[in-house]
Amino acid sequence: MSNAFIPLSVPNFAGNERQYVNDAVVSEWVSSGGSKVAGFEDAVAQYVGAARAVACNSGTSGLHLAMLVAGVGPGDEVIVPALTFIAAVNPVRYVGAQPVFIGCDDSLCIDVDAVETFCRERCTLENGVLINNGSGRPVKAVEPVHVFGNLADLDRLMEVAETYHLAVIEDATEALGSFYRAGRYAGRHAGTVGDVGVFSFNGNKIITTGAGGMVVSRHDGWSAQAKHLSTQAKTDEVYYTHDAVGYNYRMTNLQAALGLAQLEQLEGFVARKEAVYNQYVARLDGRCGLRMLPFRGDIRPNRWFFSLYLEDTCPIKRDALLTALQADGIQTRTIWGLINDQPPYHSCEAYALEKARDYHDKVLNIPCSTGITDAQVARVCERILGHCSS
Repeated sequence: MSNAFIPLSVPNFAGNERQYVNDAVVSEWVSSGGSKVAGFEDAVAQYVGAARAVACNSGTSGLHLAMLVAGVGPGDEVIVPALTFIAAVNPVRYVGAQPVFIGCDDSLCIDVDAVETFCRERCTLENGVLINNGSGRPVKAVEPVHVFGNLADLDRLMEVAETYHLAVIEDATEALGSFYRAGRYAGRHAGTVGDVGVFSFNGNKIITTGAGGMVVSRHDGWSAQAKHLSTQAKTDEVYYTHDAVGYNYRMTNLQAALGLAQLEQLEGFVARKEAVYNQYVARLDGRCGLRMLPFRGDIRPNRWFFSLYLEDTCPIKRDALLTALQADGIQTRTIWGLINDQPPYHSCEAYALEKARDYHDKVLNIPCSTGITDAQVARVCERILGHCSS
């Protein structure tokens, strides 16, 4: 069996990427102008069932735009998950607001029970505005993150948000291709249920533009405002007038060309992810104190990342297994450190973190590229079981 390096998650360029990027180069439209950007926006909107999509240069900038169009600003608070990548939370601070951290449920997504308890027991609804009793600040929004392609329980979260007058900002940066199969939102894609949603096309995502993001909203005015702000809030193309502080958050034509080719292959990527995940389940689940964390049964997940959970009965600890696999030429990754434990957020409120801390300590993400071979999957499993039984 080959000992070649097996990466965690890398792009798969097996389609029309070279042709479409070359078309953009030949057209000489390589920056933020050009037809590929509008084409990619239209294609993503059609795929997820949104009225309009707005391209930007990263998922992080997309979340910043989402905060702005949702009206989050200085002195506000936003309910966010503690178990997520820090880029999901930093935009709260970009707009001068403060995060309130909530733990996760067994999907690794935000614990809706804890969100509801926080709103009911620690806040007061005054004239349609939710006020945090401890800080005295208004709670303006909640930001569920669809972790690793799993989906948060938006059936319940949207009801909580409606009850307490919260905007819902969906961080779907890891979940393009995931959608609900049952419930109130059956058939709806990640990012399209809340007031505004954001996707990411970073290099390790299920499709990539190298770096890039996309904003969608069920409020047409919000999408238009996001586009306006992302292009320096320019109101006159000839005389360069601007009516607000804008941002250079534009996607380039070259990136959009790459995205168009990637989007054509997305369903194939999702199918390959499912096949690889099922191989891991068959080989590892229930052996040596190992468990592959499942995806919700009422959704079609994109299975962006695979989470291996090491039970207390596993003979090896998570960090020791990571180090051993690294020596074998197999790249793995721990789950993120809880954001409320990071120095910029030490002073923030945080609730119901027990499950989040447990998953933080015991989850290892294992190789999940769409181009991984069956032989490589077998090698990963063989080495994991070898280290767990030695």
